[in-house]
Amino acid sequence: MLLTTGAEVLVRGASRLAITLGITPLIVGLTIVAFGTSSPELAVSVMAAWSGSGAMDIALGNVIGSNIFNVFFILGLSALVAPLVVSIQLVRLDVPVMITVSVLAIIMSLDGSISRMDGMILFTGVIIYTILMIRLGRKQSAHDQAEYFEPPQQLSNKIRQFILDVGLVVAGLLFLVSGSDILVKSAINIASSLGISEFVISVTIVAIGTSLPEVATSVVASIRGERDIAVGNIVGSNIFNILAVLGLSALVSPAGITVTAPVLQFDMLVMLAAALICLPVFFTGFRITRPEGAVLLMFYVLYTGYIILVENSWDYLSIFGTVIIYLVIPLTIMAFIIMVYRQINNR
Repeated sequence: MLLTTGAEVLVRGASRLAITLGITPLIVGLTIVAFGTSSPELAVSVMAAWSGSGAMDIALGNVIGSNIFNVFFILGLSALVAPLVVSIQLVRLDVPVMITVSVLAIIMSLDGSISRMDGMILFTGVIIYTILMIRLGRKQSAHDQAEYFEPPQQLSNKIRQFILDVGLVVAGLLFLVSGSDILVKSAINIASSLGISEFVISVTIVAIGTSLPEVATSVVASIRGERDIAVGNIVGSNIFNILAVLGLSALVSPAGITVTAPVLQFDMLVMLAAALICLPVFFTGFRITRPEGAVLLMFYVLYTGYIILVENSWDYLSIFGTVIIYLVIPLTIMAFIIMVYRQINNR
């Protein structure tokens, strides 16, 4: 109830705030909404990093799992609810930024940890990105402004509306964070009692729990027709998770964030693949269709299934891995190559 109510209030307030501030809904989705819905990830990962080595897996796994969940599950689900129109800016700027910071996180992890200096670099990046987004939103052409904004109001009405919009955004965020906190604590207790490892808990249950604000916000935004907020929320959240959440977690950790070889060789590569897959999906007609949404959801089911098989050391693991490597991945690559080729031909 808290998550659903919070998402509805946040989307309503953010949409109006975009009009009042003279910023496009896409920029609001990439900044205010994205950073706000990622606040549970920030709280969970930073507290885990601050606690020391015992909770390091939660700090790192939460970021990786959330980014994978955001693209594969939330974008897929939102596209199934209503096909999403993708802004050209996302394809030209924001998705490349998401891919770049994902690669940067992997490069920083090659020595087995994300140090405090790495964390400082990442956190500086989110400051630069936010400033760039706000300035970019202000530089929209008069034609674009007319598409988004309403005629000028009296100053007193503008101030009243601004206060109301900010109040809605803050209230929505409070509901979202509270709902996520209740769900995450309960889920961790249940999973721990079942004897599941901390990293698996963090990359699945905790990541899903802290990403529920993004689920609620993007789905509600999709239903309400605020497609820019629905898609911008996901891309912005992934950028924020790596730059701000992982960066700040490394900064507050006594010895940085430890990255084990299995995590670097599999989970972080899946996170990068989730970022890379956005380019062809977004590029083909600047839409995320229902079939593409179904494919994204399928990828999340496969990833989660693999994690569960590894955790339980089941006999079917080798067969499952073979099917993914030699069947699912090649077919997916071929499908996206055909989609991109057709799009280029149409142009």
